[in-house]
Amino acid sequence: MSSPAERYAASRRRAVENRSELGVFRSGLEIELDPFQAESCAALEGGRGVLVAAPTGAGKTVVGEFAVHLALAQGRKAFYTTPIKALSNQKYADLVRRHGADRVGLLTGDTTVNGEAPVVVMTTEVLRNMLYAGSSTLDGLGYVVMDEVHYLADRFRGPVWEEVIIHLPADVQLVSLSATVSNAEEFGDWLTMVRGDTAVVVSEVRPVPLWQHVMTRDDLFDLYAGHVDPTAPGIDPPINPELAEALRRADRSGGAPSSRGGDRGRGSRGSRGQRGGGGHRAAGPPRRPAPRFAVVDVLDRSALLPAIFFVFSRAGCDAAVQQCLRAGLRLTTAEQEAEIRAVVEQRCAAIPPQDLAVLGYWDWAHALGRGIAAHHAGLLPLFKETVEDLFSRGLVKVVFATETLALGINMPARSVVLDKLTKWDGSAHVDLTPGEYTQLTGRAGRRGIDVEGHAVVVDHGAMDPVALAGLASRRLYPLRSSFRPTYNMAVNLVAQVGRDRAREVLETSFAQFQADRAVVGLARQAQSHAEALEGYAEAMRCHLGDFEEYAALRRRLADREKDLSRDAARARRREAVASLEGLRVGDVVEITAGRRAGHAVVLDTGKDAGLDGPRPTVLTSERQVRTLTAADLTQGVRRITSVRVPRQFSPRNAGAKRDLASAMRSALAAPPRDRDGRPRPASAARGTRQERTADQDQTAADLRRRLRSHPCHGCSEREDHARWAERYHRLRREHDGLTRRIEGRTSSIARVFDKICDVLTVTGYLEQVSADGRDRTRVTDAGQGLRRLYAESDLLVAECLRRQVWDDLDAPALAAAVSTMVYEARREDPEHAPQVPGGPQGRLARALDEQVRLWSRLDDLETERGLQATRPVDLGLVQPVHRWASGRSLGSVLEDTDLAAGDFVRWCKQVIDLLDQIAQSAPRPDTRGTARRAVDLLRRGVVAYSSV
Repeated sequence: MSSPAERYAASRRRAVENRSELGVFRSGLEIELDPFQAESCAALEGGRGVLVAAPTGAGKTVVGEFAVHLALAQGRKAFYTTPIKALSNQKYADLVRRHGADRVGLLTGDTTVNGEAPVVVMTTEVLRNMLYAGSSTLDGLGYVVMDEVHYLADRFRGPVWEEVIIHLPADVQLVSLSATVSNAEEFGDWLTMVRGDTAVVVSEVRPVPLWQHVMTRDDLFDLYAGHVDPTAPGIDPPINPELAEALRRADRSGGAPSSRGGDRGRGSRGSRGQRGGGGHRAAGPPRRPAPRFAVVDVLDRSALLPAIFFVFSRAGCDAAVQQCLRAGLRLTTAEQEAEIRAVVEQRCAAIPPQDLAVLGYWDWAHALGRGIAAHHAGLLPLFKETVEDLFSRGLVKVVFATETLALGINMPARSVVLDKLTKWDGSAHVDLTPGEYTQLTGRAGRRGIDVEGHAVVVDHGAMDPVALAGLASRRLYPLRSSFRPTYNMAVNLVAQVGRDRAREVLETSFAQFQADRAVVGLARQAQSHAEALEGYAEAMRCHLGDFEEYAALRRRLADREKDLSRDAARARRREAVASLEGLRVGDVVEITAGRRAGHAVVLDTGKDAGLDGPRPTVLTSERQVRTLTAADLTQGVRRITSVRVPRQFSPRNAGAKRDLASAMRSALAAPPRDRDGRPRPASAARGTRQERTADQDQTAADLRRRLRSHPCHGCSEREDHARWAERYHRLRREHDGLTRRIEGRTSSIARVFDKICDVLTVTGYLEQVSADGRDRTRVTDAGQGLRRLYAESDLLVAECLRRQVWDDLDAPALAAAVSTMVYEARREDPEHAPQVPGGPQGRLARALDEQVRLWSRLDDLETERGLQATRPVDLGLVQPVHRWASGRSLGSVLEDTDLAAGDFVRWCKQVIDLLDQIAQSAPRPDTRGTARRAVDLLRRGVVAYSSV
């Protein structure tokens, strides 16, 4: 029991805390703050920046919400940034419920709601654009929350996060919310360097414990042995012996259900044992996975729904929904189904009736009524949002999703199922990393609802439970910067701070910080090398002369002799190949040297063997059938005579081999004859030209003379010195390579920036001017337009505008042309060449041809400088976008394409975003007006449905 003094001190602390903003904030919460949440909030109120790294579902966003509370209490602004629009929409709705619609705004590029409110939710790109434009909306900004900040590792959009962190005003407090990463301290050190004092708060404790399972065709098994604590399994925990035995039975039966299978619910928690043998599959047919509907049925009977079922394929998600429907699965009650239908009808009331069939509305709604849905990028955004809403209400029980669902969207479940442990990364099937596995399974376990969460991996032929246990027990998720300068970034930085200062700013990026940290280790290694080199140099010192010079002569002579030896070997090989190329069936040859030396008769010339030359099959005088290769023959073969090989000769017939060998011996005893039967003299023996050439080489002879005449050649300790010299040479070579690596990393970001500035200067977006006797870089009028273009192909868009490529296009054609700058086909080789409206000689076709020419020139400039190339123009969306902007129906737009409705809407929104930028930055008023009309034409029907 505490003393009266301790109780008094604790009472005083509580009184002070209750008077603080954290106390006020706490009083409005329905839950007690966890220690990591309280520590983070206290640091934030103390004026420090905060990096919070904690598992999915741990409640990191509470810290972001406290930053919003502080901003409102202090009369300042708070921006809450997210990586994707869906997460922005969700967070906007959460903050509106807490603070009211009048105090919360939303900016996502295509949606603007109350943008001057004190609290604004936005995508990170919107904030980056504000910073470069010097927007007045930034006035009074006190706090920025960066949710899912580990997204800066994304190679496409991640660099935007670093731009924002670097360029935010110094007095803005930054709240960075991240998944549990293994290098949080390193990231925190960088934040402290660029943002000032930053508290790093790391929590690896899941608020809801997570159980790991494997679903076989028989049953659901725990992954770990019964004595393993699933919340702290340790490294390489033992496997459940019952699971290992079930997998062995499945291996023997080829995956067919076992008669021993039964409904054991959630596996055998009480079992104990050593690691099973699941790591090595027995011979036999591959194990077959349980059907997806069967997995859902087991989860339902085991009370493990709702579940997110990750299938790393859109088609796989849709097929899984249909499979469940065909199997007759119904996961909802009549009352729940009625509620689902009411929500669906209310949300989708704005969809024109003629579009419902094209969108697959009826099948989608039918599946939802049974509690089953898919969620992927090909789904209409309105459909995805409806699924998210129904799942969060507990009405949809299973969602078959691609991994995009793992990013931020608040859809917690009781269970998460992984269809496989591999995924397609765009070029190959790759294994999931421990970090990806943790991200995906982190959705399991709803705080305040579930006492435990469940991760289920469906067994399949390649599943190794030992490898799975290693995957599930490790938390290796290092955060690696993907930052790289862009053309837009370069002109904005040069315009704001000048080129020299811009280089310094880029040197503060997390990418350079990580590179420099790596350099520290390399530099220590290089220093160690330098000390060792000094010692080796002293050890090889010779009192007669410069031993380093003498050692260099020895190396040059050794290298020359090796070169001559290789040349001789290549010449002998060419001769050997030539001797094999002229052979015919029945030729009797002498193999003059090597392990196959002797006589043989040719059975097959082997001339089609490939690049290594002929590989003739022969019968030796010992009646053995052999295949000759140039590599086996040190001096080739010499033809002596020939014999007739019977047409039906079989190498497997001992009698036939005996008779042919006898005929060969008889032919060898007779005088040699040519192929026409005429007597001929025996060939002269082959010389040793290569060896004589090596002995007579003038360069080698000169090196030997210089070596013998060197003062160190007569040293009595010459060979001891030579051994130290060889060590010195090897270490010097390694040290030079290390130095090149250090030079390659130091200032690497700034060097890329210099190359980008070089391209911009060549193309006329930057120029060198002299002022006050100094040369400096200035942004040209064309560069001012580029400052407002944030597309991935920013410089190519700017070139099209400056060269007036699009000036003569009408609004639908401009929309179609702009689509080539954002669209990227999911398949590399389309089945049919894209159709261009207006024909190959029309205005649009001519504009597209000019775009391709401009891209080709830009690609050449980038290749010359070793820069990452601008993505090629892709015409795959030209016709659909042109049709839509021309007022055609959704059905006619999507016919003869492999576009899903959701993909089409997503691409259209990106085209609209770029057209909005063109409407602000195009040099000609007519083009700006056409871009605005194109936006209006595209923003209709399914594309115009609000996502708020």
